[in-house]
Amino acid sequence: MSLPKGFVSGAISAGLKSNGALDLTIIQNLGPQNFGTAVYTSNKVVAAPVIWSRQVTKGEKVSAVILNSGGANACTGPQGFADTHKSAELVGEKLQISAGEIVVCSTGLIGELLPMKKISAGIEAITLSESGFLDSAKAIMTTDSVPKLATFEVKGAQFAGIAKGAGMLAPALATMLSVVMTDAIIDPKAASAAFARAVELTYNRIDSDGCTSTNDTVLLMASGASGVQLTDTEILDALIEVCGSLSSQLIADAEGASKTVAIKVINAATESDAVNVGRANARNNLLKCAIFGGDPNWGRVLAATGTADAKFDELNIDVKLNGIQVCKASAPAEDRNLVRFDDRLVEIEINLNAGNYTATIYTNDLTHDYVHENSAYAT
Repeated sequence: MSLPKGFVSGAISAGLKSNGALDLTIIQNLGPQNFGTAVYTSNKVVAAPVIWSRQVTKGEKVSAVILNSGGANACTGPQGFADTHKSAELVGEKLQISAGEIVVCSTGLIGELLPMKKISAGIEAITLSESGFLDSAKAIMTTDSVPKLATFEVKGAQFAGIAKGAGMLAPALATMLSVVMTDAIIDPKAASAAFARAVELTYNRIDSDGCTSTNDTVLLMASGASGVQLTDTEILDALIEVCGSLSSQLIADAEGASKTVAIKVINAATESDAVNVGRANARNNLLKCAIFGGDPNWGRVLAATGTADAKFDELNIDVKLNGIQVCKASAPAEDRNLVRFDDRLVEIEINLNAGNYTATIYTNDLTHDYVHENSAYAT
């Protein structure tokens, strides 16, 4: 896997992580088009880098992004914002570009100031090249067990992306950072709309634990270096391919999970209703415990569905668990003991019989390992 044309990147271990792993990366867009747009966390409590980067991407010109793991720089007051500003200035000086064109992303423990001496030294020492794709993906990992990368090509134009996230995965967005790049020539207005839609259909359809981070940022940068102009539909499809691959990798690597759960809601009155029902089930701890234990307790599906903001007849809901029709018209159907949980993927289908809209939300089971990992995150 490699970066699209017009991009270079590099990563370094700046000492932000105690294990000496890569923890700081810079990705530069060399142009000729320096387009950038982003989608950010819906959390009202946001980190300093999100406050800074929102202002940068308003101008839709992004020439570089710096990302660090090992510290979220969230809930750090005026000093935290000053540190974000300083990081952008240092990158700007290094690359000879304006700090106002540099997105800043951080991830890690909330409530701790970043060690700016280490970050400053790391920025100075990073070497950028066309072969830095994998190292950039590694540098943003926190509790991830593997780096997440994806590529896609259409008509000679390249799309590529990296992402991190294994816990607080309820994108709206998740404790999640992602950078998507393309060398296609794009129309800024159309690309911004396409990216927002792609994020909604991919990242925002995974919900591992119902927790939303303070730092979530999904950034799209376009260099135009391929000289290939794509249609709006081709751009949307390519973005869905890359973001879809990355979001699938995120949910597969969720903290402590032993199962990946696909909750498909069909025949909803609206797309929003389908999403709301899927998310209500994805966030239901009783259902997630049942899945962990291999218990085909479809009653928990109906109970969770009943809490969703959606229109349906509560006496006419059908449920399938791994292909077995365990519930028909909100009443028992096939024997629940026919349901098998041998595979990692668990498929739940909820038929609302209320319309023609469909959505699938991906989640995980709730395990001892998840509880253990998150009981000592700061220690």
